[in-house]
Amino acid sequence: MLDINFYKGKRVLVTGHTGFKGSWLCTILKHIGAEVAGYSLAPNTTPDLFTVAKVEEGMTSVIGDIRDYEMMQKLFDEFQPEIVLHLAAQPIVRDSYKDPRYTYEANVMGTVNILECIRHCYTVKSFLNVTTDKVYLNKEWAWAYRENEELNGYDPYSNSKSCSELVTQSYLNSFFCDGKVAISTARAGNVIGGGDFAIDRIIPDCIRAAMKKEDIIVRNPFSIRPYQHVLEPLCAYLMIAEYQYKDIKFASSYNVGPDDVDCLQTSALVDLFVGKWEDGIKWVNNFHVGPHEANFLKLDCSKLKNIFGWAPRWSLEEAMEKIVEWTRIWAVGEDVQKCMLKQINEFFKIR
Repeated sequence: MLDINFYKGKRVLVTGHTGFKGSWLCTILKHIGAEVAGYSLAPNTTPDLFTVAKVEEGMTSVIGDIRDYEMMQKLFDEFQPEIVLHLAAQPIVRDSYKDPRYTYEANVMGTVNILECIRHCYTVKSFLNVTTDKVYLNKEWAWAYRENEELNGYDPYSNSKSCSELVTQSYLNSFFCDGKVAISTARAGNVIGGGDFAIDRIIPDCIRAAMKKEDIIVRNPFSIRPYQHVLEPLCAYLMIAEYQYKDIKFASSYNVGPDDVDCLQTSALVDLFVGKWEDGIKWVNNFHVGPHEANFLKLDCSKLKNIFGWAPRWSLEEAMEKIVEWTRIWAVGEDVQKCMLKQINEFFKIR
């Protein structure tokens, strides 16, 4: 599993550091002693985790567009990273229907730009491109998808992430076959956790409704997704980046998701939230036909488990308890950064 001491003093660059996952990731890295730099657009929600948790403190933060190659190259030249974790993306399926061009520019050309920067930066030894479980050609079957399944996402977001995978493989074959840079991709399932304020995500929608004492509107209660606490994939990302840094034989593509028991219908996830939040809230089914989204999606994570001995640490019930804990602390204006560090210590068993 992950050796958190490995990152002490390592120079780690995170793209998308102002986002939900990026904010948690940078908080972890700083906590375990890494030198951290981030490159990302400004946060796009109000409020946002990056600001309320004071993530910028103790790191180098550059606000820039992943499509701006020259600006990103400048950061590479100045920071000279050893490890690069690429999270920057347009991450919302429904937004990709509204603005497909930007989605492809950010998710495909953004990947090209980051790989070009790595190609011209001789300090990088480990690169991880974080994509999504939606990269696979979804056949709506009952089996979990494996890493050798066909890549062909349906909607512009999913398809752009499939393209990002192909770009990464092309660069690996064309420019990094000398083995000096270890390159992997990680395909993660749906993440939940404290501090997610995004629109069109089920748990943030639940929290907004609960805080207003309104009914939770669920637009697709019967879809099945591999839900997991945000710390689960972040732990896996750090583990993959560490192992391939030490030995390039670990560089590959990996699914990162929960066990079958936590692949739930959206309605069951909302039921879990309602039970943990209490306060008499309820949800209502507002199913309607909108832009295409997959109904059934599950990942086979046996490769990650067999190679690294990895396993999910928190059940969905535990994850929901952590979300409610974080949200109640934030709601009364208390120290959410302290809460995040507490949860990180619990998850990684840091004393």
